[in-house]
Amino acid sequence: MAAVSLLICDDSSLARKQLLQALPAGWSVEVSQAATGLEALERIRQGGVEVLLLDLTMPELDGYQVLAQLREERLSCKTIVISADVQDEAVRRVLELGALAFIRKPADPVHLHQTLASLGLLNDLPALVDRSKGESIGFRDAFREVVNVAMGRAAALLARVLGVFIQLPIPNVNLLEVGELHMALADAARGETLTAVCQGYIGGGIAGEALLLFHDSEVADMARLMRRQNYREMEMLLDLSSLLISACLSGIAEQIEVVFSQGHPQVLGQHASIDELIRLNSERWKKTLAVEFSYSLEGHDIHFDLLLLFTEDSVELLRRKLAYLMD
Repeated sequence: MAAVSLLICDDSSLARKQLLQALPAGWSVEVSQAATGLEALERIRQGGVEVLLLDLTMPELDGYQVLAQLREERLSCKTIVISADVQDEAVRRVLELGALAFIRKPADPVHLHQTLASLGLLNDLPALVDRSKGESIGFRDAFREVVNVAMGRAAALLARVLGVFIQLPIPNVNLLEVGELHMALADAARGETLTAVCQGYIGGGIAGEALLLFHDSEVADMARLMRRQNYREMEMLLDLSSLLISACLSGIAEQIEVVFSQGHPQVLGQHASIDELIRLNSERWKKTLAVEFSYSLEGHDIHFDLLLLFTEDSVELLRRKLAYLMD
């Protein structure tokens, strides 16, 4: 049996590396890689790609759009979606668009093997895929993918609670000075007043604060989505913050093998400007590893921003925790 032509499409070099290492031993396969949906489509149009392992959350052209384009152009390719977005609705949509299977990130080698076998894609020829360590992965890319997985799991939980589909962009990971953090928060605020809920966390020497920013114009709509009568806005914000922050931190902790202890969520400012929030917290946010993630609720004009602000001292510890992924 001839080698199977396999294309891995993911904007994260870490995710592509993890998939290479998860491929079944003994599988005769020729692997190519694409970092964008546009690149993947161009490669498939050239012909010869039999199997596509496809991410969903990518810049320019996401996985949903790739699947839709494959269908529109009638491009023959067996597609398995491998994504951190594990919402039930995400799974339903990709299968409706023609994907043959869905696997959650990071892909479990046993599950991947079983899925490929069920689709009749495995054979008994010697493996041609190179499973050496390959390229070294940078810290930001490695940590961004860890956060991406955690955020996807948190979104799935939030989607079940609210009964909506959560649209997930790519998280931003940057080491910021206080002035740069100010600009990032100002951009998140989009010129509006906002309410911020903060919750500290620490585990394995890694510490920081999670900051959830709610735009005042959207708070009442969020309360209605929670479907509780006489639900006070502050109570809703604290409950939602606790749920979302806990889910995100749990997803990160599981991947880097630490246990985070969390403080009680507290409201930093209600109907406050971003300048006031910065002024109140500038001492503890002098330099921080900032992870920014914006959630949007499909069908609703509701957006809120989650920032994980890790202390400068935590960066080296995180590097050590991620070394096994980066080498």
